[in-house]
Amino acid sequence: MSEVTTNEYTEDGKLVRKIRSFVRREGRLTKGQESAMNECWPTMGIDYTPELLNWKEVFGNDNPVVLEIGFGMGASLVEMAKNAPEKNFLGIEVHSPGVGACLGTARDAGVTNLRVMCHDAVEVFEHMIPDSSLHTLQLFFPDPWHKARHHKRRIVKAEFAEMVRGKLQLETGIFHMATDWENYAEHMIEVMNVAPGFENIAEDGDYIARPDERPLTKFEARGHRLGHGVWDIKYKRTK
Repeated sequence: MSEVTTNEYTEDGKLVRKIRSFVRREGRLTKGQESAMNECWPTMGIDYTPELLNWKEVFGNDNPVVLEIGFGMGASLVEMAKNAPEKNFLGIEVHSPGVGACLGTARDAGVTNLRVMCHDAVEVFEHMIPDSSLHTLQLFFPDPWHKARHHKRRIVKAEFAEMVRGKLQLETGIFHMATDWENYAEHMIEVMNVAPGFENIAEDGDYIARPDERPLTKFEARGHRLGHGVWDIKYKRTK
């Protein structure tokens, strides 16, 4: 498993270094997670190979594809898949215990329209996701890297936005972000407002109310009770 990185260049385009966008949290799988990995990976897991996926072959149908980067332990992703059988879901997560937990939850819920990967999302996008093929890209509660000196590690930046744009369907593809850090929400808006080929679909201001398709997590509900905010942001690919 490799690390999610972004590149930093000089003004003349020379690669200076790769910047990690997450902290590796490998962890040890519980017996239940390990069992779910062994049992469910043959039908729900996708191994990394530098070849484009064929969604009809992956899911057995032509339903819209929703891809989520960094699904944590997978509870909300499984709930979304269960609530929307008319869509296909692919989750990418580098934390293997989270992948195991997600597979176990999906198995217990009888979900069949979900696939998972345990790999670097940037590599997967570069080599495996067909252009203009995604209905929705979800990025929920990414690491905020809240210290100013770490802001360069945030995954939402110009080159990431361009990568996402190329994989979303033209005119209908949606990039949905959510964060509980207001500064990161502002950063997301700042990046996306100048990213070519995107339009904020909010009707009043920059943010939208939490849409029904994004489940309210226990962590988020607790935050609401404590007066903490959560910001949902949606941009549509326009060109």
